[in-house]
Amino acid sequence: MDFTPTEEQTAARDLAARIFGDLSTPERLSAAGTGSDAELWKELCSAGLVAAVADVGLLGLVLLLEEQGRTTAQVPFAVSCVYGLLAVAAHGSAEQRQRLLPGIGDGAVVVTGALPSTGGVRAAARGELTGTVPLVPWLRDATHVLVGDGRRRLWLVRTADARCEPVESTAPWAAGRLTLDAAPAEPLGPPGAYADVLATARTAFAGLQAGVCAGSLARAVAHTNTREQFGRPLAAKQGVQLRAADAYMDTESIRVTAYEAAWRRDAGLPYATHALTAAWWASEAGARVVHTGQHLHGGAGADLEHPVHRHFLWGRQLDAHLGCGSEVLQELGELIVSGEEAV
Repeated sequence: MDFTPTEEQTAARDLAARIFGDLSTPERLSAAGTGSDAELWKELCSAGLVAAVADVGLLGLVLLLEEQGRTTAQVPFAVSCVYGLLAVAAHGSAEQRQRLLPGIGDGAVVVTGALPSTGGVRAAARGELTGTVPLVPWLRDATHVLVGDGRRRLWLVRTADARCEPVESTAPWAAGRLTLDAAPAEPLGPPGAYADVLATARTAFAGLQAGVCAGSLARAVAHTNTREQFGRPLAAKQGVQLRAADAYMDTESIRVTAYEAAWRRDAGLPYATHALTAAWWASEAGARVVHTGQHLHGGAGADLEHPVHRHFLWGRQLDAHLGCGSEVLQELGELIVSGEEAV
């Protein structure tokens, strides 16, 4: 395994870091409220970062999402790349790729996903979908939703053909409740496409969590190095050092497992168990890290307006989105026992 970024991946990551760093400031995040930053989304698409994911692969996307997570930038970057660009590129027909990929690349088409909540959606013989998904991330920004039905098939639905109601989640993800009432839908890919898209999403969101944790820890380190107690920096205390060291190791565990799953997908190797491993670390360790980041800020960490609190909210939302650790671990164990790693 070689996780060293290519020149293209490095260039895309550095460009993303600059754009997120310049435009996703605490002041702009506060002004955006619970919605998305339309100007930032336009800048990312104009810079070609969404379209570039087709060339830099899933590992490249994980690198880009780390930069988004560091600043908790409120844009539908992860969902549109995973459920839109990568899903359509890998599993769409020639006609679907020609019709959808240019719009996804320039931001005119935004795709989100209603996976793995398949139990509440069923497909009729002609493809109409009926059911409800209580919370879909970035639904308020989306033009299309990639929906999984009860038989683990993928369907692409236009949000104009569904009822989308705003829902407030822990993090400001412009989420919504999706209600389908015999909504027209087009199939995407063969039955096996569901497992690939789900594993891709788990890997990508783990990468996003790695960035959220890195950003939270960086803020905690800066705070404890400058905040003094009894004439000494907080960072000089052994208890603080140990908490920060544990958080660093947890963050690196999330990062390396996400890198491995992404690298394996790009190399055409089975990676479903690796994606679940990354999801487990992102869920379990991610919650620990953002709690540590807030705790090391002392009373300031309890301030809802403090930037570190935003990392805490994102970390807990990603924890919930990926699934609690015991559920992910059970699914991982069942997959290992069955020996059937389809993707």
